[in-house]
Amino acid sequence: MHTSATAEGPTRLDHSVTDNGASVATLTFADGELNLFDQTMFDSLAAHVAELSADPPRAVLLRSEGRVVSGGVDVSLFAGLTSAQGEALWRRLFDDIVHPIEALPCPVVYSAHALTLTASFEIALACDIILAAPRAKFGLVETVVGLTPSMGGPQRLAERAGSGRAREFVMTGDLYDAQTMLEWGVVNGIHDDVDAAASALAVRLADGPTRAHAATKQIVEAWRSGGVAHADSVTPSVSGALFATDDLQGAVRSFLDVGPGKATYTGR
Repeated sequence: MHTSATAEGPTRLDHSVTDNGASVATLTFADGELNLFDQTMFDSLAAHVAELSADPPRAVLLRSEGRVVSGGVDVSLFAGLTSAQGEALWRRLFDDIVHPIEALPCPVVYSAHALTLTASFEIALACDIILAAPRAKFGLVETVVGLTPSMGGPQRLAERAGSGRAREFVMTGDLYDAQTMLEWGVVNGIHDDVDAAASALAVRLADGPTRAHAATKQIVEAWRSGGVAHADSVTPSVSGALFATDDLQGAVRSFLDVGPGKATYTGR
């Protein structure tokens, strides 16, 4: 792959192109050993997410440098906030980070190589696929400051693991290892070299039928918001639109001419 990078900061956005010409963006938390989420980190992340939303690649990888993925949120961010200010903070984080990540029209992969606390785990839960290293641990530990996770963690954890598990996870504030998260259906896979595995997966997905991946996300989102009946109601139009794409038309011709698995995709 050929790679270019933006200027460094609390988060860094790198752009690369696969051997087949597909664009992959890698968003890295890179703010020291602990990658604490303070206002500067949130602002940097929001700016890069806005950049991705304005010009989506064909896959995104989120990862971290440092000893841990993140040691959590800088608690000084909460000092002295009024109820109205706290509400405004969470609304901004949903509007600027969580919802735009979920709305990206391409696969989003998250790589967790070590401890992944609070905001970093909630961001992971907004991604499509989470991969973890064997030694990774996960926690929503907001109870230590009398708070509940407020960037969508409880509800997205409940979606993946069930409401009982989500309540246990949040109320105890305990740390849970990667194997437990795999068994609960929160983590999709465990890899010794998780960054390499996540990068390879992002490349594989980027080389695939991007419009079809986006349609899959739309259908799943319809299920999340309205259940099976709502997802069924939107599927015909969402899937039907794929018949106008170059990728579907080319893949059908390839299948008929040379068999399955030989098609190449452009994302159009």
